[in-house]
Amino acid sequence: MEKQEYKKIVNKYTPNESRIKNALIAFLIGGLMGMLGNFLIEIYSYYFDLSTKDASVFMIITLVFLGCILTCFGFFDKWVNFAKCGLIVPITGFAHAMMSAALEYRKEGLVTGIGANMFKLAGSVIIFGVVSAYIFGLLRIILMGV
Repeated sequence: MEKQEYKKIVNKYTPNESRIKNALIAFLIGGLMGMLGNFLIEIYSYYFDLSTKDASVFMIITLVFLGCILTCFGFFDKWVNFAKCGLIVPITGFAHAMMSAALEYRKEGLVTGIGANMFKLAGSVIIFGVVSAYIFGLLRIILMGV
């Protein structure tokens, strides 16, 4: 098979996606996720008489729980195919990464399956998050003097 012929076959079966459409969908879904987060903060603040700081913690817990539950039932992957990065970038994407790995390796046992493999996808996020928080903290101390 020649290169030109191979290129034609590849182009024929390569899916065409509109980047503008995907960016718009991700922007809208990400905005809706932000609105949901803010709505949860308001609900927790009002009904449970919590400060905004405490209500924010409960909002994060709620979104992580929802991400895990939706992953367990198989809905999260279907929604991500539609919403693109609008669902993956927020904390729900982190919960999905952890739960997906845990579900995939659960048959190998708690320690060698779930425990050893759960952080495969999310481990790099944790490491780079901690390192960047440390660096930005140092920069803040150096530049602003605490």
